Amino acid sequence: MKKYVLDLTVSHVERLNNRYVQIRLTHSEPLPPMLPGQFVEVRIDDEPNTMLRRPISINNVDVAANELWLLVATIGNGTRRLGRLSAGDKLNCVLPLGRGFSMPTTPGHRLLLVGGGVGVAPLLFFGSQLRAKGYSPTFLLGARSEGDLLQIERFRQIGEVCITTEDGSMGEKGFVTNHTVLQQRTFDSIATCGPKPMMMAVARYAMSAGVPCEASLENMMACGLGACLCCVEKTVEGNLCVCKEGPVFDVRRLLWE
Repeated sequence: MKKYVLDLTVSHVERLNNRYVQIRLTHSEPLPPMLPGQFVEVRIDDEPNTMLRRPISINNVDVAANELWLLVATIGNGTRRLGRLSAGDKLNCVLPLGRGFSMPTTPGHRLLLVGGGVGVAPLLFFGSQLRAKGYSPTFLLGARSEGDLLQIERFRQIGEVCITTEDGSMGEKGFVTNHTVLQQRTFDSIATCGPKPMMMAVARYAMSAGVPCEASLENMMACGLGACLCCVEKTVEGNLCVCKEGPVFDVRRLLWE
């Protein structure tokens, strides 16, 4: 897909909790086509300690409103600067980057989308695209506690939502791979994004159950174009740049340690 460098305008900023913000961006021209699982590289202005762009998953694309949504965890100098943006500010973005999730082609395909932490971000866009094509995805979302769960009501507008929290404050207590939906249902494919240990556990479950699984990796991607080599991942095909060959991979290609 063609890549663009655009100065987007912040249309809305919503603080979801003390750590996460959702930023909506728009442009004077129609936004370019984007696929679920792709990401953008954003430039951090007015932050002297942040020289590199930051990779941010595409949280959603609202075509009618001509808006791109980003879900940002404000955990470092760069992302905290993003959290201080307000309506009318400009944000320079390179987009869309990377390879996204595989869309099903078989009617009635049963998909399970598993996310944890800020890893739920690309699953909202993926789920909305699946719903638009007539599929009914099931979401399995995990967090430490109820207060760490993100965009639950938006996910519920798209499909069934199953929840786990480590402290049991919402949904079933434990990790996503402990949820009873995995024992009670069968799925035709799984997509996952979140902390690496979580994705590795989901991948092990999927392979043991014989279910195809794709994972969206969260390696640090400084350039987004495969030039800097800082996001290299070991695969059965050798070392590959996540930003160019991914971030979405069939888990059977990965040599996770």
